[in-house]
Amino acid sequence: MEERKSKFNGDIKVVRSLGFGTYIQVNNLTQSGGVVESIWKETLKKILNSKLQITNCLILGLGGGTVAKLIRKYWSNAKITGVEIDSVMVELGIKYLGLKRNEIGIEIGDAYDFDSSGFDLVIVDVYCGDKFPEKFEDEVFLKKLTKNKLMIFNRLYFAEKRKEAVKFGNKLEKIFSKVEWFYPQANLMF
Repeated sequence: MEERKSKFNGDIKVVRSLGFGTYIQVNNLTQSGGVVESIWKETLKKILNSKLQITNCLILGLGGGTVAKLIRKYWSNAKITGVEIDSVMVELGIKYLGLKRNEIGIEIGDAYDFDSSGFDLVIVDVYCGDKFPEKFEDEVFLKKLTKNKLMIFNRLYFAEKRKEAVKFGNKLEKIFSKVEWFYPQANLMF
């Protein structure tokens, strides 16, 4: 449907297919919409089933807004803030995936520098293509996040990414008091 170049993500494509609907790809990996929506549905339903109240949510790595749309669906009164370094992803999310500026506080900038304290739920989904930036694995960043009720980290879990995800999970277990591992499709959620 559309192809764009991005300083942060390189080649971005918006694709519409019969089986997966409309989705945004970076280097042939779906970033928003499509299969990503089903991965996040599975993950967020675990929280929904726990009856935890979500009133204030932060999404670090908003992308095209897939997880924001689902949070709005499951916790309709929640205040949602999304931080995204790549304005092209946000533009495409608004144009093709139903991302709405009037429903989400959208901040264009580096999620690493955003004040992430005091949220009920913080989602860390900071991919540039298939790369999880190393700075989001450092202890300084991770320890800042311990001031929140609940965190979800999205990690790819296929081929060489499995080893990286497991190593990251082990690191989380040293910093957070409780870490649950959840495997929806080709991802590992903590």
